[in-house]
Amino acid sequence: MNNRENHSVIKGTVNRITKRGSSRLRHALFMAVRSAIRDSRKQKTTDEIIPRNRKLRAFYDKKREEGKPYKVDVIACANKLLHWIYALLKSNTTFQDIA
Repeated sequence: MNNRENHSVIKGTVNRITKRGSSRLRHALFMAVRSAIRDSRKQKTTDEIIPRNRKLRAFYDKKREEGKPYKVDVIACANKLLHWIYALLKSNTTFQDIA
């Protein structure tokens, strides 16, 4: 079997986060996203979800509607959060959650 035939067998459907970079940063972003998308109330009085970050929760819900697995959704949100952080640092501004 030559090299070309060997590569045709590999499929890109496995959902994995890359292991490159800082594992501590990956873990911190993962936990930050989990905290941001969950309900912020200690006791529920209604079925409505009130997240800590509405924009991130809306993005998470969109990914869930697309049928993505939970961890894939959270990693996509972590990537979006990382892009937001970079943009804030580059523009030297503060985050304002407009909801």
